[in-house]
Amino acid sequence: MTEPAESIVDELLALSQQLLDAVDGGDWNAYAELCDASLTAYEPEAVGQLVRGMEFHRFYFDPKKRTDKTGKQSSICSPDVRLMGEVAVVSYVRLTQRMLEGGTTTVANEETRVWQFQEGRWQHVHFHRSESGGINL
Repeated sequence: MTEPAESIVDELLALSQQLLDAVDGGDWNAYAELCDASLTAYEPEAVGQLVRGMEFHRFYFDPKKRTDKTGKQSSICSPDVRLMGEVAVVSYVRLTQRMLEGGTTTVANEETRVWQFQEGRWQHVHFHRSESGGINL
């Protein structure tokens, strides 16, 4: 890993966006490819518990269980990337926009994603997501 830091930062931000696109599109294969099998997470859906592994997340990708059939997209705002050798922490505010029958909604979440360089590629190994709230228009 001898790439200039700016190139690594760009790569990590692109991978983070790919991860969000996989979530928004319900693409389990793309999500699983980006994540380490031992992924850990704190997120609102886990109600304060540390989630280990991929099975908890797989539930939300099951097309029979997905209720968000309307259009949605996520954007990374105010990103910060901290490189620490073979590990990087990517923090940002995620804006998720959804089209609803009665208009639109935008929700903001603070997210921190930890990436580790393993076997020649970056793997998502941990994240923490907090809800900020949103507005309905």
